[in-house]
Amino acid sequence: QVQLVESGGGLVRPGGSLRLSCAASGSIFSINTMAWYRQAPGNQRELVASSTGGGLTGGGLTDYADSVKGRFTISKDNFKKTVSLQMNNLKPEDTAVYYCMMRLSRVTAIRTYSDYWGQGTQVTVSS
Repeated sequence: QVQLVESGGGLVRPGGSLRLSCAASGSIFSINTMAWYRQAPGNQRELVASSTGGGLTGGGLTDYADSVKGRFTISKDNFKKTVSLQMNNLKPEDTAVYYCMMRLSRVTAIRTYSDYWGQGTQVTVSS
């Protein structure tokens, strides 16, 4: 069984910063992609940032939603099976539930990659 656990959400004033973290556990063989999505009330879930490939301690290709470029930074550690999202200069429109996602294969099926999700963490930006 694979489990993703997120932490770091909360309430912050506009212009403030938060750091989200996500740790995976279970029978994981390989992780191809780590990403953060968010979903605001009434909206569809959208990709915030992703990181694909790289070595044991990071690297790889990153991608960001246009709305967060220059403000958010994704970082990961493939060896520790963790991914973080540093969010700076937060705006009220960043308010949403943030979800961690990892595309990974399990030791029982090393060539089959599936998406696994965390439970979500609330980020609220308000004065």
